[in-house]
Amino acid sequence: MARSRNVNTEQVHELLLQALETERGGIEIYTAAIKAAVNKDLKKEWGEYLEETRTHEQVLMRVFEQLGMDTEEASPGRAVVAHQGASLVKAIEMAMKTDKPEAAELVAAECVVLAETKDHQNWELIGKVVEQGGELAKVLEPAYKAVESDEDHHLYHTMGWCRELWIQSLGMPAVLPPPEEVKQVETAIGASRAEQAREQMLGRKH
Repeated sequence: MARSRNVNTEQVHELLLQALETERGGIEIYTAAIKAAVNKDLKKEWGEYLEETRTHEQVLMRVFEQLGMDTEEASPGRAVVAHQGASLVKAIEMAMKTDKPEAAELVAAECVVLAETKDHQNWELIGKVVEQGGELAKVLEPAYKAVESDEDHHLYHTMGWCRELWIQSLGMPAVLPPPEEVKQVETAIGASRAEQAREQMLGRKH
């Protein structure tokens, strides 16, 4: 791998292995979540995220090629990521077999949020490596720019869906699609503002 004075290149190597495994797990998680989705808007949204996640896997595979890395290389951390991804798929399948469709949809939303939290952090960390400059940054920066906004969208929008579906299940008025979706949120600050705006949006519905 290309050297950099400012980063531990062995750990960047590990981060990239985990990032690729996270995207591959994400493909399986979204495939399962789409089957569990009851809300048509959510099903459509997750279908888009699935295609974007497949693109992210391809982006990372190009990075591996440029850095001379093996896409199938094993590491203890990568094995943990694979285990977590498989566990989330099993959780969705379990809910679909044993619970009501609306409850399984909630489980799927929670599993997507868990997966996307790791995914989002991976790309945030890749961005930190890019900030250090050097040869690694030259390879990683195009990938980071291509993917980061998608990751923000996936995490914050699904968090909004998860919250509003839970609120609906509790018998309270929900905003569906969620404020994050309506306001096209792409940042943590934007997500916070969207959540704060939900009462106004509820008011407009009544």
